[in-house]
Amino acid sequence: MKKSLKCLMIATASVVSTGAFAASNMENPLYMPQNREVYLKTGAAMMYKTVEGTQATEKKGASGSEEFPVWRFTGDMGYGITDRLDVHGHFGYTKDGEIDRKGMHRGRIGLMFRALTEDDPFVLDLYADAYLSGITPMKGTYTTNGFNFANYSNGRWGAIAGTRFGKTLGDFTLAAHVEYLQTFGNHNNKIGIEPGMTPLKGKVPPAYENLTMAQLGFPDEISVDLKSTHETVAGFDAMYQMNQKWSFGAGFEYIEHSDNGVKGIHTQLSDAGAASVFQQAVVAGLLNETANMKDGWDEYVIKTSVGYQMTDDIQFAGFFEYTLDDAHSNSQNATDCKMELGVRLNARF
Repeated sequence: MKKSLKCLMIATASVVSTGAFAASNMENPLYMPQNREVYLKTGAAMMYKTVEGTQATEKKGASGSEEFPVWRFTGDMGYGITDRLDVHGHFGYTKDGEIDRKGMHRGRIGLMFRALTEDDPFVLDLYADAYLSGITPMKGTYTTNGFNFANYSNGRWGAIAGTRFGKTLGDFTLAAHVEYLQTFGNHNNKIGIEPGMTPLKGKVPPAYENLTMAQLGFPDEISVDLKSTHETVAGFDAMYQMNQKWSFGAGFEYIEHSDNGVKGIHTQLSDAGAASVFQQAVVAGLLNETANMKDGWDEYVIKTSVGYQMTDDIQFAGFFEYTLDDAHSNSQNATDCKMELGVRLNARF
């Protein structure tokens, strides 16, 4: 009888200990730093993708091409102002040598408040972030074969409102999240122009159709007024705490990227003299084509991870993501296959 009670006490203590540890696991989807606690998560990954055929990718001759390796680096950090309020930042940098495109693909900083705690029926967090893509301008080049992006910034500032909720029961955590991003239209972009382009080809009398962008009075670089956009994100994550060393995670996320649109040429164009009528025709045609660029896409991301606790405050994790997408007719982000494999080092102080 005494042995049975002792075994029961040990088993109960083990469950309680593992459950308490699960809540403080930095890979837990409901993890939040404690009062005056700082956490830092740094990640590095390689992505492989094949480009799907859309009007934009086929015009560039990129349909079906492979891009590997695409390097991805991330940094997530936060500080517990109290046990229920933190300040955090999320950043990411991508370098794709295959298409000569690089730059920050993610940047945000904000606050999170824990409205309901583990003592309530479920945990509820509310957060608001500033979207930092306006730090750098969107860069690219307008060519005969379409637009070539040079970086990953859309040049816009924005605001994010979101919530996450869920519960840790013993060694298992299930959580969901929903967020909405609203960007603010501006002219924070630098678009190079291929000077030898003949944009009027087949649109005007033969005597004028070979006029180049330079002959029409266009500068080497222009800026356009972009419309506001939005993104919607929803998903769920699960984590299983096998023991105090190992944990496993899985999740699914849906991301909707809306179409971009141009509402005007911001750059003051020079007087093109006799070619001014044709210059206006080029601008009118460009605005007609880009008022709704039909370049949005929807992503469906499947995520898995495994975490190993090296010390109480240092954790190593490996992760894999597979993304399906549904691209709009003119999107350059359409892929037939996109896979990302990486590692993450988590620490708290």
